[in-house]
Amino acid sequence: MANFGKAGVAATITDVAEQSGVSIKTVSRVINQESGVHPATREHVLKVVAALKYRPKLSARSLAGARSFLIGLLYYDPSAAFVGDVQQGATLRCREAGYHLVVESLHNDAPDLAQQVARMVSALQPDGMILTPPLCDNPAVLKALRENQTPCVLMSPARDVKGMPSVRMDDTKAAEEMTTLLIGLGHERIAFINGPPDQAASGLRYQGYVRAMQSHGLGVDPAYVCSGDFVFQSGVDAAQLLLGRRVRPTAVFAGNDDMALGVLAAATRLGLAVPSQLAIAGFDDSPAARLVWPALTTVRQPKNEMARVAVEMLIAVNRSDAPEVPEDKLHRVLSHELVVRDSTSSPASKLGSRAKRAT
Repeated sequence: MANFGKAGVAATITDVAEQSGVSIKTVSRVINQESGVHPATREHVLKVVAALKYRPKLSARSLAGARSFLIGLLYYDPSAAFVGDVQQGATLRCREAGYHLVVESLHNDAPDLAQQVARMVSALQPDGMILTPPLCDNPAVLKALRENQTPCVLMSPARDVKGMPSVRMDDTKAAEEMTTLLIGLGHERIAFINGPPDQAASGLRYQGYVRAMQSHGLGVDPAYVCSGDFVFQSGVDAAQLLLGRRVRPTAVFAGNDDMALGVLAAATRLGLAVPSQLAIAGFDDSPAARLVWPALTTVRQPKNEMARVAVEMLIAVNRSDAPEVPEDKLHRVLSHELVVRDSTSSPASKLGSRAKRAT
């Protein structure tokens, strides 16, 4: 066997094929994760690939399969936590599959947005694009990708688009469950801080809040609904309005964790005890939600998993043997989880009455 791995000696796909006892085409199918290879053969080839430390060159692979092995991730989102988790999930899945991830930030309101997307596609020739909110709902972006025949996966779109794969969670159901949790703790004056109107999740989460309040016979007081933009300071500003009211809410449900952390900061400055004087809940389960005190009750959005699924969808589309996928299989809905921590409890009035009944 050649002494692969030493300086100047790199294994080739021919070396892998010879060492494995299979054809070059079979090795190519294994590397590109295509079907038509027996599991035992696939496992054997992968062991030889690892032993020889074979690394396919992107240029050679692109010429052989008319692919660039690049996947683009486009985002415009003020929440670093959301983008960070999505990027991590997509990067790891790309690495596992031998792809590279290219991350680009675009302004959703840029007048030349379509031209920017077209130039990017022309320069990179990606095998596909992952679009995060609100770019996944921008007609100019979708039109530019269609015209350039670039496959894309929509992450958390406002609505499914025929023929375009999507992956999401049920934001409305999750927000309804979180509001119901607060109601179950004894809260009736529950405020809601909404996100920006150009983000589909904002409206969906507000719908869930309203649905839970109404189903439990509680009215939605406009004085207890504020608008934010998914960043920390907007949570602070909204909390100052809500907590400055003559009759303030006993609980605040913010449309994302960054805003919920802003509420926590404002409550601390005002000397309010969290959670007995003010319960606080967020949405996303960002890393900061676990680091603050009290730790934040929130909705765990499967951002990392959604990104991995999006990459897998694009890889599948680019396989030479890819079957036709029926429309109902193009749209994936992943499960969420309520994460109950120390920032929520029954309001002080309810805790006091329970203590009296116990005595």
